[in-house]
Amino acid sequence: MRKFIRYFFGIKLTLIAAFSFTTLILLLSGASPFAAYYHIFKGSLGSWIKFAHVIAAWIPLTLCACGLLYTFRIGLWNIGVEGQMMMGSVFTTYALRLGIESHHPVLFLVLSFAAGLIGGGIWALIAGFLKTKGGVNEIFAGLGLNFVAQGIILWLIFGPWKRPGIASMSGTALFPPQLWMPYFSSIRLSPVALSLALIAVILTALMLRYTRIGLSLRAIGNNSHAAYLFGLKPGRYMLLAMIFAGGFAGLAGSIQVTGVYHRLLPAISSNYGYLALLVVMLANYNVWIVPAVALFFACLNVGSIQLPMMLRLDSSLSGVIQGALVLATLAVHAWQIRSKDKKWVN
Repeated sequence: MRKFIRYFFGIKLTLIAAFSFTTLILLLSGASPFAAYYHIFKGSLGSWIKFAHVIAAWIPLTLCACGLLYTFRIGLWNIGVEGQMMMGSVFTTYALRLGIESHHPVLFLVLSFAAGLIGGGIWALIAGFLKTKGGVNEIFAGLGLNFVAQGIILWLIFGPWKRPGIASMSGTALFPPQLWMPYFSSIRLSPVALSLALIAVILTALMLRYTRIGLSLRAIGNNSHAAYLFGLKPGRYMLLAMIFAGGFAGLAGSIQVTGVYHRLLPAISSNYGYLALLVVMLANYNVWIVPAVALFFACLNVGSIQLPMMLRLDSSLSGVIQGALVLATLAVHAWQIRSKDKKWVN
């Protein structure tokens, strides 16, 4: 009980610090903070259609965050989740291209999800091998692979998969509607994508808490040397955690292709991989809090589109709020640790 009270007290301090900083930035720029926050709220939750856009952003963000929980649990910083999402979208696009002339589009749509899982998992596995076999820090390996994945997408869009007669940043040609993920026509939201995100949250919670894999990841993350003495192999579990993370990120890439854009774009990931890192940190690595934090970040992303139109403010204000939240989280966490240490000393 004390742990939860301390956590929610920390969240309260974090929000106060973050919004105080953002309010100061708005005042210095000559804008009304209340008007800015109102338009962000209205732009994200002002109607069912806008809320559907929020959920569409929440789905890949939550999937990436669920994957990151596995790598954070074992002590890995999987910065490469962005590239893993990109490669999931590439593998998905390849599978869908094979099904354009097929009379069984549903089969290829299902296969595209499997291809996304495999693509993201393979890309994460490469980073895992560089970490466990080559001694390359996972942060540097992940960042490098992100750039490679982005390069592959650009090469495909401007090369083998370019639109007939033209190659542009608008991406590949649209897939036929029969290869689109089913969606509610009134709000253009896919119930299948939403179900996959909810299943991912529940599956992650069960895996990390009640299975041998989850307990082993925690043991290695707490003390890899002691875990090795008890018969666990840290390298093997690190690779397994990376596969889980890459699979979820690849699935998020699949949903971006089949359920949102219906084609491959240069910015297919929409930076959800990097944003998922902030979500998990702000949620204090708690799987049940991740969906709520992801929803908050999705509201900021969607609602900030109103700022240029209504207040002539740049939509990057949402990035300022997100960055301030992370900095405030780290500051509050450091303050709580210092306070705890002082009590122990006294």
